[in-house]
Amino acid sequence: MTLFDQIRRDQDRSPATGLKGLFRWLRHRLPTGLYARSLLIIILPMLILQTVVAFVFMERHWQLVTERLSEAVTRDIAAVIELLQRYPDEQDFAQIADVAANRLNLMVSVDPGTELPSPRPRPFFSILDQILSDEIAEQIRRPFWIDTVGTSRLVEIRIVVDDKTLRIFAPRNSAYASNTHIFLVWMVSTALVLIAISILFLRGQIRPILALANAAESFGKGQRPPEDFSPRGADEVRRAGLAFILMRERIERQMEQRTAMLAGVSHDLRTILTRFRLQLALAGDGPEIDSLNHDIDDMQSMLEGYLDFAKGEVEEDVGTLDLRDLFQRIATDFALHERALTWKLDGNPMVHVRPNAFTRLVTNLASNSRRYANRLDIDARHTAKWLIIVFDDDGPGIPKQSRDDVFKPFYRLDEARNLDASGTGLGLAIARDIARSHGGNVTLDDSPLGGLRATIRVPV
Repeated sequence: MTLFDQIRRDQDRSPATGLKGLFRWLRHRLPTGLYARSLLIIILPMLILQTVVAFVFMERHWQLVTERLSEAVTRDIAAVIELLQRYPDEQDFAQIADVAANRLNLMVSVDPGTELPSPRPRPFFSILDQILSDEIAEQIRRPFWIDTVGTSRLVEIRIVVDDKTLRIFAPRNSAYASNTHIFLVWMVSTALVLIAISILFLRGQIRPILALANAAESFGKGQRPPEDFSPRGADEVRRAGLAFILMRERIERQMEQRTAMLAGVSHDLRTILTRFRLQLALAGDGPEIDSLNHDIDDMQSMLEGYLDFAKGEVEEDVGTLDLRDLFQRIATDFALHERALTWKLDGNPMVHVRPNAFTRLVTNLASNSRRYANRLDIDARHTAKWLIIVFDDDGPGIPKQSRDDVFKPFYRLDEARNLDASGTGLGLAIARDIARSHGGNVTLDDSPLGGLRATIRVPV
């Protein structure tokens, strides 16, 4: 073993590393939700405090009271033994037994012989058995046998006195602090009530945070926030909710302004293009006229692409889309263009998205493969949290260094592929914009078929 390995092993065994490992283990196993963590913040200190209080109470108060009571009972038994030794007559014993019963609350009897029963196993949690045995051994110092096990209200004690055995029955509560459970019951009951009140208050404080998170998530997916959403809860939560509402309004206002501006520009340019078409129609036929008409068609297509990119389908509401019908329409289109397409769907075919926008997203990626590849495999998986659609084709693909650039607006690849033959450079940008408006993304990678793999991943 080298010196470096030895040093590294010593570091791994150091207390700091052990503590870091413990904290890491706790961090991975503690709940991650705010509600659960808040409950832990309230419950754990309460449990620790009650544990310490209970331990101190059991250790000091309960044990101390039991010692004093057992000491007093043992002193009374010692007094009875002393009287029996001073007055050994049977008539005197009757008077002693009467005094013990009326004054000391002890039932006393004498059995012939000195044989004691075999010792019973001492219970593990019996504080009375231990303390009472110690007191008898210290004060009386005679052979004895006690029975404190069971639920009886009496404690039986047998002590050898000369040639006979003294049998005593003492009330359990005279030698043992038997009502201490009341303290534990009150402590636990109070803790349960406080925990219940804390849960109710926490639910009221966490609910506005969850509503804000759901509203932000819905807005991130391009959905309309809940109509009943309004800032509630603590001041900090209200400020966060109000800031979210203002941010959403600013974003929606900017999107509306951008859409309105592009719509106005598109309308003006369409008017000019219409005039061009009329003038070309009046000019007659010819190769030059056909070329100009083709340029006008390209300009018209470019205007539509710009407008669609600006709009981003933001005004469409969320609905239900059947993926089976969508894939079947794409398969029909591939068959008309003499291209091969296979598709597979795992999970529920019905998804909650913006139908027109999502259809355009899937259709654009499929059409891109249809234009530049001969085969396309679509693998869709609809799980409880995600919708993942993978497109694998055998086309020329896209170089790795250009896979981020192709999503930029107006970026074109001279070789490989693009969504529109007219070359607006907006196809993949629109596709990613639609995916991100649903809270997901579109990524590109190498396909096992030798071409390009495009993956749509959106939350559901």
